[in-house]
Amino acid sequence: MSEQDTWQRYDKAGLGQSSGFGERPALLIVDFCYGMTSLDSPLGADMSEAIEATARLATVCREKGLPVIFTTVQYTKGCKDGGAFIRKIPALRLFEEGAGHWAEIDERIPPLPGEPIVIKRFASAFFGTNLASLLTAERVDTVIVTGCTTSGCVRASALDALQSGFTVVVPRECVADRAPGPHTANLLDLHAKYADVISLAETVNYLNSLEAYNQK
Repeated sequence: MSEQDTWQRYDKAGLGQSSGFGERPALLIVDFCYGMTSLDSPLGADMSEAIEATARLATVCREKGLPVIFTTVQYTKGCKDGGAFIRKIPALRLFEEGAGHWAEIDERIPPLPGEPIVIKRFASAFFGTNLASLLTAERVDTVIVTGCTTSGCVRASALDALQSGFTVVVPRECVADRAPGPHTANLLDLHAKYADVISLAETVNYLNSLEAYNQK
């Protein structure tokens, strides 16, 4: 079935409707850490274009005074806190505490002082973390999800953001995966059911339409 045929079927089912935008967005940057972005890592891939696009988006968000939140992966010694996820993907053991720099955020998109780095152990940035509390404390109503991988942690985080009551936006240039097939398929499915998958330009236009947080 072609993508056009897929969307014809989805349109008939009422899928792919726009959620619109909220008034208080936050930028979530999922797992742009060396374990995912370095070609020296078994889990890594070339995500340069998505990192560059997300860095541009982060600059706009910071100029507007919007929350910018990072995530990375980290396990305690022995990785028992990774549970069945570690058994499914043994390469995740590289994120064991003390095993190297893999959990550090890529220097091409560094957090600024005061920007939270949420430590997660599973795919979703929400599962077992304080992310929902951070967003609620900032009175956020919209989560702009960026990072990697599209088919894994981005998808899981977008789904949990929706299920936590937030409107979800995914700028397509700002997410990356290890292979084009899963990347494309998951962007299509995210837009059909869980998020507005839009361009970076559309996202920036949306942000520029908002008043700066510090003016409210």
